[in-house]
Amino acid sequence: MASHQHGSDNSISTPKTRIEGIPDFGWRVNLNYECGIKCKPFTQPRFSQVIGFIGLGIRYAKEWWKRRRQGRKMFIDHMDQLFHKAIYGAPIGGIGCGTMGRGYRGEFARFQMVPGIYDHTVIQANQFILCIRKNGQTVYQKVLTGQRESSKSLRSWEWQAPREGDVYHALYPRSWTVYHLDEFNLRLICRQVSPIFPHDYKDTSFPMATFIWTAENNGTEPLDVSIMFTFKNGRGVKDDGNGGCHNHVFDENSEGRQVSGISINHNIQDMKCTYCIGGVHKDDVSVTCKEYFDPRGTGQEVWEDLKEDGQLNTEGEKGEKSRTCSPLSLLLQLLLSLAHLVLNLFTIPSGKTTCTGKGEESAAAVCVKANLPPKQSKDFEFTLTWDMPIIHFKAKERFYARRYSRWFGLDGEAGPRMSSYAAANYSAWEQKIEEWQKPVLQNKNLPAWYKSALFNELYYVSDGGTVWIDPVEGQGGKLVRVTDPKDPPIVQEFSRFGYLEGHEYRMYNTYDVHHYASFSLIMLWPKLQISLQYDIATAVESEDSTRIKFLTSGEVGIRKRLHAVPHDMGDPEDEPWNRVNCYVIHPTCNWKDLNMKFVLQTYRDYSATKDDAYLRHMYPVAKYVMETAKKWDVDDDGIIDNGGFADQTFDAWTMTGASAYCGGMWLAALRMMIEMATILKKEDDVLHYKEILDKGKVSYQNKLWNGSYYNYDCSSGGHHDSIMADQLAGHWFLKASGLQDDDIFPPDRVKSSLKKIFENNVMMFEGGNMGAINGTRPDGSKDISSCQSEEFWVGVTYGLAANMIQEGLLDQAFQTAWGAYHVCWEWYGLAFQTPEAYMTDNIYRSLGYMRPLAIWSMQWALEKFHQDLMSS
Repeated sequence: MASHQHGSDNSISTPKTRIEGIPDFGWRVNLNYECGIKCKPFTQPRFSQVIGFIGLGIRYAKEWWKRRRQGRKMFIDHMDQLFHKAIYGAPIGGIGCGTMGRGYRGEFARFQMVPGIYDHTVIQANQFILCIRKNGQTVYQKVLTGQRESSKSLRSWEWQAPREGDVYHALYPRSWTVYHLDEFNLRLICRQVSPIFPHDYKDTSFPMATFIWTAENNGTEPLDVSIMFTFKNGRGVKDDGNGGCHNHVFDENSEGRQVSGISINHNIQDMKCTYCIGGVHKDDVSVTCKEYFDPRGTGQEVWEDLKEDGQLNTEGEKGEKSRTCSPLSLLLQLLLSLAHLVLNLFTIPSGKTTCTGKGEESAAAVCVKANLPPKQSKDFEFTLTWDMPIIHFKAKERFYARRYSRWFGLDGEAGPRMSSYAAANYSAWEQKIEEWQKPVLQNKNLPAWYKSALFNELYYVSDGGTVWIDPVEGQGGKLVRVTDPKDPPIVQEFSRFGYLEGHEYRMYNTYDVHHYASFSLIMLWPKLQISLQYDIATAVESEDSTRIKFLTSGEVGIRKRLHAVPHDMGDPEDEPWNRVNCYVIHPTCNWKDLNMKFVLQTYRDYSATKDDAYLRHMYPVAKYVMETAKKWDVDDDGIIDNGGFADQTFDAWTMTGASAYCGGMWLAALRMMIEMATILKKEDDVLHYKEILDKGKVSYQNKLWNGSYYNYDCSSGGHHDSIMADQLAGHWFLKASGLQDDDIFPPDRVKSSLKKIFENNVMMFEGGNMGAINGTRPDGSKDISSCQSEEFWVGVTYGLAANMIQEGLLDQAFQTAWGAYHVCWEWYGLAFQTPEAYMTDNIYRSLGYMRPLAIWSMQWALEKFHQDLMSS
């Protein structure tokens, strides 16, 4: 099998040289890298498209002001879109526990501690600082990470400008940063590790990360090397100064390794949260701590403290001695720990004296120091954990416990123990990560950029506003975890899972989008996909008769209709799961793709899990949604008809009558219903759905096939014969699920369509280096009938590539997918914030989006249809 190296030779982020200790594949940039262009969010449709937005714009503005007066935000805030900031690297933390983003230069940026809400801030006080001493004198001390964000604070600190040859390398969930200090013959590598690996439902939920700094002395003189980790309370917003924050020193070895550090205790929107930074003890290092410094001040005291002797041992800024946590003998450590425990029973912790007042913030520092002889290297290990076990959404109607608290408790005091756990277990995490990634990384048949894209796009599973939660209730004056008897056993065992449609599109489990992203879950964490499906099934069988004015049409309808698949599970600014369908742009009970996608995912999941109980539970629900959908076949030709508005995931692109997109998914759903009914021995249902399918598959070909591809729809509209990149979405899912029916989707017509899409929608734009545009006209020009028809959707491009892989069009598939990766991760500077869409003129829409997880559908297709390629 020929290798596929599309774009790799010209890829600016594909590693060109080997660095010992770092994978050969991933997203790599120099620390002095700057994105060469300035992008901006989509705000202005073409003049020809404006008319369709006038009514929507007026009604949206009224709703926006109404919610603002109520202290709430819109689920999609078009008035406050995210501007271009090409700084991000791999985020840290497990799944559903809150995340902290990081920049590729080392900044701590983009916090999602409030469930589902992002603060796109960069915190200047959160840093790693290097101190080098020779012959008892400090010869170098600078902040290594990031760059100075403000001159108003920490003016005493000095920043190291990025040097040529210093690099950042990300292969999620790990990253590496390499620093060369040639004047001291010193090389530093910082390895960042988060506990993300497949088929794990324990450690993968933990709010923690480790930073392992490897210092190599390549010179002929010994060096004393110190690395200081500083951190402050909050998330870089005004509320950080609300007061009431207090810091405490801790020494912890309960989980097998000794960690000393500082806990920063504070509240985030009235939810108790404790950050813990720690240094890990070893025989050849010392760990010292500074309990408090003012992150709004000059930073001089902590800076000079470190500079004086390479450790932290001076008076705190509020007049108390900062405790030294240097390693002692095991016996002395145990005695000190016991004494500290007994003392805490009878006294107020001394950290209370550093409790901040209104307008104050609190920061702390941990330093690890070691002597580095010539030609030797040593590791400096740090931990970062955050304990925020009890959360609520803005409406505060229910309280939840994050899943990780099943192992660390609900009192919010587990940060030190989690620090010890992270130190003791990160090596095991890395072993599991390497075992998982190794078959892909070592496969020479796969393009280098694909290996980066596959794993790095997975950042969104944890950093997608994700929550992984259990219900709690007040009992005996405290909150306790409870089991809702109405929840299916799998939800009770594996908890409730939710992730946002996007960082800017604040809706949980948006189902039409999750349809594409779901391959990542069913392949890597299948219990989460199944749990999510049970939640959707429960919602299908519910109705919410609350009257809603829909913003596009102005018509009034109900929020959620019985036996209709919900668009989403709700807004974190409200009360998700209690109130679904926060999306009120259109009446989604009449969307033509949602019901189909439930059936398609149900059978696809069964094909992967062979879970008979799941199939028996889902089948009646699938029947309900199919019965609802049958009503959309207005001319009784066996195919559902779109309603003349944007009634599917392309929610600004109108479809009328039979369409390639929805009609194809309808036929695939009918075929899957026949298969499920056969398995469950529902003979009457088999005959019923077969009758509809026999009629529908003929209509589909007669109404939409034009000899070369399937028309967009069967209307007389000006774009009815546009070439839609996603026209074979039904065939894609049907074949991916192990069902191929050549009578429904004739193979010659499938290949003809895919080749036409490749010629027009891929190769006509930047020589095939932009991905697949959603729509083109037969002459190869853009379809500009809608702003969305001229967008490139990353997830759709990856799904299209998976379809091509299934059909053996490997060259075309990798060329197509390469374009999306190239634009987002290299050209437009959107690494670790992959958007829903981009255009040809440096425009993007909805940063940090769910659908690009569809790249895992490519891996699904490779493993199922090209086992020889994958086993090479």
